[in-house]
Amino acid sequence: MSHKALARKHRPRSFAEVSTQEHVSETLRRAVATDRVGHAYLFCGPRGVGKTTLARVLAMALNCADRTEDGEPCGECESCTRIWGGHTALDVVEIDAASNRGVDDARELRERAMYAPSGEGRTKVYIVDEAHMLTREAWNALLKILEEPPPRVIFVFATTEPQKIQQMAAPILSRCQRFDFRRIGVDDIVAQLGRVLADEGAEAPDDALRVIARKADGGMRDALSLLDQVLSLTGGSVELDAVRRVLGLVEDERYVELLDILRDGRHEGVFALVEGLVDDGYDLVEFYHGLLDVLRILLRLRLAPDARLDLQEEFRAQLLERARGFAPGDLVRMLSQAAELESQGSLRKAPNPRLPIEMLLLRMSFLDRTVSFEELIGALGGAPSPSGGAGPGGGGDSGPRPAASGTERASAAGAPERGPAASAAPESPIPEPSVPAEPVTPTDDVVEAWKRWLDAGKGIPAGFAPFLRSAEVRDDGSGRLSIRPLPGPAYERLLERPVTDAIVEGLVPHLGRMPVLVVEAPLDARDGRAPITPEAVREDTLRALYRQEPRLEQAVEELDLELMD
Repeated sequence: MSHKALARKHRPRSFAEVSTQEHVSETLRRAVATDRVGHAYLFCGPRGVGKTTLARVLAMALNCADRTEDGEPCGECESCTRIWGGHTALDVVEIDAASNRGVDDARELRERAMYAPSGEGRTKVYIVDEAHMLTREAWNALLKILEEPPPRVIFVFATTEPQKIQQMAAPILSRCQRFDFRRIGVDDIVAQLGRVLADEGAEAPDDALRVIARKADGGMRDALSLLDQVLSLTGGSVELDAVRRVLGLVEDERYVELLDILRDGRHEGVFALVEGLVDDGYDLVEFYHGLLDVLRILLRLRLAPDARLDLQEEFRAQLLERARGFAPGDLVRMLSQAAELESQGSLRKAPNPRLPIEMLLLRMSFLDRTVSFEELIGALGGAPSPSGGAGPGGGGDSGPRPAASGTERASAAGAPERGPAASAAPESPIPEPSVPAEPVTPTDDVVEAWKRWLDAGKGIPAGFAPFLRSAEVRDDGSGRLSIRPLPGPAYERLLERPVTDAIVEGLVPHLGRMPVLVVEAPLDARDGRAPITPEAVREDTLRALYRQEPRLEQAVEELDLELMD
């Protein structure tokens, strides 16, 4: 005897047997029982969640002579058997819109629908699967009959992409009752697989069934098909190892090994890990999708160690131990880098996925070299912590503080110490930024007065602080202050009288007299200057940052940092 697939053999025969879609099945059952069935339905949802099944059950209920009072079909009569099996029936017609999508097919359907059902009390049901494949002209041919259908005729359209119908034939939506089918949960799939195995005389541990349920991604038909494959391999006994072999899944130990490599900063270990996966015949794309899940779970365990997760206890304990070795910010960046690989299409376009995956893992292993300016300055003893630490107004010692060691710098940045990159740090003390004393002591040096005014932050025109800090200032020898700003829209505003008056008034307390202000042409407008290049822009930006924070130049030299775009 020929084998019948589990997805066909265990297809529901009644509304009550359809899993997870109670909001649809219960509505249709009551509509049948109270004779309130609509003339057109649109079933939307992912594949394998019961759209066509419920359409067949509805057709069975409408044409079943032994239907119960609550609207359920008997499932045993000749009419129900033919409809449930998808065989030819006079009053129930299933149409594949992917191969019958033209206007001529729609016109033929419209003409056939005008004929009455084959018997008294029967209903003609047209089930159109993959309805989003119909052309615009085909939808237009069906508009009139959907608005004024013949008596005892019902249309059921099933689709996985309702947005295409919205774009192509929006008036159709107002002529149909729409039902959105949900993805089936892991627990519901596991329960259904257990019932199927019991009927088949087989057994399986819950761990193996959960792996199948997660792989099915909410589709019961996919889960049953995968279970059919595993049963074919094992001959009736479903084991976790067999499931992994059939699905091509990577063992949990490989991901634990990868996390150890990333945590310890063993960059060379990435190549050995990927080479081992290739030699063992694993699909690197499948490994990548598993990596996304592991990083997401690792982040959840780092933020909430007691979170309820569908994991084996041993694997959960291993991930929880590794999660403590990563800062939440590092895990977020790692997950973001991994997600970008697929969203940008790099993995799909690459003829060999090995190189992009190796580069992804190497970028993750070098995350200890990625720090922000705020973290860097804070680790070097610059700005005080938000909770209040040493420094002006912080209640602590306001004197010089020694530079942070490698371990202290990693802790200040919120990341664990990893690799040799975090060991080098200057040992000489770095003084705190100078703060103008109160009351202000005037100085004859106009450049020094300019710096004191910017550090004080009083009287600076709104939005001009970064622009003025990046400008070059000098004393031309006659006591006048010459300002040469960077090019930009702020230069024109700097020439306005209210702005220059505000600058002069702010400098008076620090200079002790009314200064003479001279605004020179922007830096890129000098005579004989070379054309602007990306390297020149980068150098100008670095010089401006050095003027804002003098310790930054020392940090760049000591730690071999680069300015990232």
